[in-house]
Amino acid sequence: MKPATAAKSTSKKTPARSKSSESAKSATRATKTKTSRAHTSRTRKLRYKKGQEIVYPLQGVGQIKTIEERAFRNTKLLYYIIYLEVSDMTIMVPVDKADELGIRPIVDKRQANKALKLISEAYEPVPTDWKARYQNNLDLLKKGSVLDIATVVRALYHRSRIKELPILERKLYDSALKLLVDEISFSLQKEKEEVEELVLSKMDVN
Repeated sequence: MKPATAAKSTSKKTPARSKSSESAKSATRATKTKTSRAHTSRTRKLRYKKGQEIVYPLQGVGQIKTIEERAFRNTKLLYYIIYLEVSDMTIMVPVDKADELGIRPIVDKRQANKALKLISEAYEPVPTDWKARYQNNLDLLKKGSVLDIATVVRALYHRSRIKELPILERKLYDSALKLLVDEISFSLQKEKEEVEELVLSKMDVN
């Protein structure tokens, strides 16, 4: 009787060990797959690299100092650590939010020269209501393209020649001019002072 009992007991335990072993293997495979997917996802999203200059809308040219993984709400996210020279400030931007925030590469020389050409061209009359004008120009700056920035600079420069700009608009003009000069100077590899003189001289033509 005892041997039969022992044999019966052994028969019951063997499947249990087998199920436990299979569960452990499945969990290991799932973990490896999840880790592999996460790594692949992070690799795909790296549009910019360390040391690259980029443009942050309304903030200007910045440089990606490093790319780091940081903890956020019980998970880990990959961040671009960006230094903004204009404001002497370092910010963290989640890699998967960079496009949504409007971060983009600095324009090439062709686009930079296109912006310089635009500011020398005839401009369209702007609204006389400065509040509407301010909002229109602010919306253009938020879009962040170099041509949008050039459009704002040109419009406010010529408006200032007709009538002195309100304080908020003057600040907006100064900000737009700085954004334009900074990006074009990086693109054309020229000193900022030289580019600013070039921009102002082109607008003086009209």
